[in-house]
Amino acid sequence: MRRRCWGQGLLVLMFCLLATGVFAQKKKEDPPKPAQSIAQLRQQLEKILQDTHTPGVSVAIVHRDGPEWVAGLGKSNVATNQAATDETLFPIASVGKGFVSLSILKLVNEGKLSLNDPVHKLAPEVWFENRWEATDPVRVVDLLEDTTGWDDWHWREYAKDATGMSRLEGLDYDHHSRTSRWRPGTRMAYCNSGSAVAAYIVEKLTSQRFNDYFTQNFSLPIGMKTATYFEQDSPQLTTTYEADGKTPVPHKNILEFGAIKGYSAKDMAAYVQFYLNRGAVAGTRVMPAVSIDRMETPTRSWEAQEGLKAGYGLNNFTSVRDGFVYHGHDGGGIGVRTDMAYMPEYGVGYFYGINAQNEWAFQKIGDAIRAYITRGLTRPPVPPAAQLPANAQQYAGWYEPAAPRSDFTRFFDRFRLQRVHFERGNLVLSNMFGMNATFVPVGGEQFRYLPRQGPAPPIATAALLGPNAEGRFFFVLRGGEWKRLPTWFAIVEAVLVSWFLLALVSILLYAPFWIFGGLIKKRRRPAERAMRLWPLIAALSLLAAYGLYMRAANAPSLGNLTIWSFGIFLTTLIFGVASTASVLVLWLARKHEIRSSVRWFSIVVTSALLIATAYLAYWGVIGIRTWS
Repeated sequence: MRRRCWGQGLLVLMFCLLATGVFAQKKKEDPPKPAQSIAQLRQQLEKILQDTHTPGVSVAIVHRDGPEWVAGLGKSNVATNQAATDETLFPIASVGKGFVSLSILKLVNEGKLSLNDPVHKLAPEVWFENRWEATDPVRVVDLLEDTTGWDDWHWREYAKDATGMSRLEGLDYDHHSRTSRWRPGTRMAYCNSGSAVAAYIVEKLTSQRFNDYFTQNFSLPIGMKTATYFEQDSPQLTTTYEADGKTPVPHKNILEFGAIKGYSAKDMAAYVQFYLNRGAVAGTRVMPAVSIDRMETPTRSWEAQEGLKAGYGLNNFTSVRDGFVYHGHDGGGIGVRTDMAYMPEYGVGYFYGINAQNEWAFQKIGDAIRAYITRGLTRPPVPPAAQLPANAQQYAGWYEPAAPRSDFTRFFDRFRLQRVHFERGNLVLSNMFGMNATFVPVGGEQFRYLPRQGPAPPIATAALLGPNAEGRFFFVLRGGEWKRLPTWFAIVEAVLVSWFLLALVSILLYAPFWIFGGLIKKRRRPAERAMRLWPLIAALSLLAAYGLYMRAANAPSLGNLTIWSFGIFLTTLIFGVASTASVLVLWLARKHEIRSSVRWFSIVVTSALLIATAYLAYWGVIGIRTWS
């Protein structure tokens, strides 16, 4: 009996972990032993490519006075066995958002607009909805700091190939995602549309295509000479692949951004060096140093207004890695992952990009590069511990994510509850599974993370958000803003989630027993069959929907009508129908024909299924059509 209970408990734990996406994340390994030379680093990267089945990588390690290493490793085309070189063009995805901020700042410096200009003033033809527009308009700065409150692109927008479309046509294609979900200039949520609208403003004010404007004013002066449009054929353009490193995925022009360029390691080395020299190239100033400083400084979000320097600036974010602080931007798309980061205080930075959608390879390559460039550097000092703010206990309680990037997953995100409490003068953050994160006060209402192992961050990375916030919030770097819930509400949510997960697991565990028991004639109970069958169909259909989503979580599969998107529509619909049918057969069942234990089991699991169906229907998940 004890072994059986232990096994069931283990299954429950496994399912909870699966449902919260823990299994989707690979175990974090110890940082690699730093390479001591470029030759050793090359060997490390080549081994990572081989071990992870990643075709190729473009890499540049740069110092203020010039590049240290610029190279392409592996293959740019697996089928033709073409080698990647330092001139192979890799898509850079969202790393290119910095181009938009530079262009806007140049126009600001020329007096052609202000970061505080309302977007409706500059581009009234661009549709968006903001019910606070009269008092809190969406401003240009919000487009670049991602504080518009807009939803991120919907799957349909991600999937659209914008070949032949102007930027305004792309913005008009499906604009419903551009709806402010909270007051602009308060919370930060990453949104691709913001930079696209800003790029359109550049085009409108300059009467040039954005790509042409940036090439003329930045690419050529900086020394990014080998870049090309995707719409132009180039033998240097890499083929991009799925995570297996074998299946090619085609390049496409992304909606709202038009033709995206490919950049070589040489191009990106010049780009990184431009930031390290604070906007100067070979002694010639392309941008004022204060403009580069402004890019790195968040100002609009609640946490920025209260003095937290770490965050998302003008398409330039702060990250802390192994005790060092970086600025820059990463990027991801179908068949590509990229990262550009630099440390101005140390005069060193890097770029790398892989031509496959392999997150594990991307992380390992980044770890190896960062370990190399910091091997001889002294980490910046860690802020000393301070006293907890006097009002700290007012923030104790349960919190939910307050600024989800996408409303598509909001129905799930709201269950990622965290509890704020205070122990031994520190702030402790705990999730529903008892995993804790500790933060040390460093003055005011700011905190730094206290890792269990490894170096602590040398800057504040969390804050209690006070007077400016509408309620009780806290912020964690790369975790966003969190809003406090009434304790009773959090407890109800936790109980309902646990009830549903246990019901789902019990349905699956019970199924083999009654299915195989039904093969024995004397154990057949026809009156109970439907009461068992419909909950099983509901459970299996929900698992199938989850599996289809995880298998096809990319734009072409979900943003178009495909077997994957239709499968999600059908399985979620079946879940709703089967859950409702479970209630009907339970209601119509004759008590004298049903065993009491079966009836009570059905009541418990059917109630959980019905609550889940109502909740998913409220969020539009039942019968969801991701392609529309």
